[in-house]
Amino acid sequence: MVHIIGAGAGDPELITVKGQRLLSAADVVIYAGSLVNPELLKYCKDGVKTYNSAEMTLDEVIHVMETANAQGKDVVRLHTGDPSIYGAVQEQIDILTEKGIEFEIVPGVSSFLAAAATLRQEFTLPGITQTVILTRQSGVTPVPDSESLSKLAKIQSTICIFLSVKLIDKIVEELFAAGLSENTPVAIVHKASWADEKILRGTLADIAEKVKAAGITRTALVIVGDCLNSKRYEKSHLYSPKFSHMFRRKKV
Repeated sequence: MVHIIGAGAGDPELITVKGQRLLSAADVVIYAGSLVNPELLKYCKDGVKTYNSAEMTLDEVIHVMETANAQGKDVVRLHTGDPSIYGAVQEQIDILTEKGIEFEIVPGVSSFLAAAATLRQEFTLPGITQTVILTRQSGVTPVPDSESLSKLAKIQSTICIFLSVKLIDKIVEELFAAGLSENTPVAIVHKASWADEKILRGTLADIAEKVKAAGITRTALVIVGDCLNSKRYEKSHLYSPKFSHMFRRKKV
């Protein structure tokens, strides 16, 4: 069996209970060494064979999986965050399926969720926005023109921009093109949930300079939206005494 596991955003305690259990029992572990916290490997049992996929091609990763599976060994493919978001996991899924290798996927805590926690922020404030967009700036992996930041930002939702902090000038340029004001709040969370996590706060007017001054060029999430500084959101109906639902009658 191959277990494709989301390791969480960085804090080794953010792996799920199921993920930790499977990692602890694995005979072979292939981990994304450029992003996964090496502290997670302390959960592995003695004698486990580990491979750093940052140094491997896709064919090499699949060969290790296929060989170990043929030997009756349990394999863990350890991805950062949740594998469904910028995890390059679909191509692995398709090949495993084609080869008839049994596998399962164990979800993990994405960095945008860890960033919300460290910012102590809800991204979906009633009366402000009920939408969160996960996207990235076009780079080595292109982004369809229909999904450019200048188009997505026009709906003025909360936007979480992955894998793009080194392109902060381009991000700001596109957000201005969408009509966002200079006062639009922005937060940068570098290495969310890691021991050396760093937070920068600013606006579209000054965030690029703050990022450059801090020397942040990778492993950071760019979060944009009015949820970041709004104190005028509407209170949820869920806990209102004036609102009834199937578990509670209104009290006033």
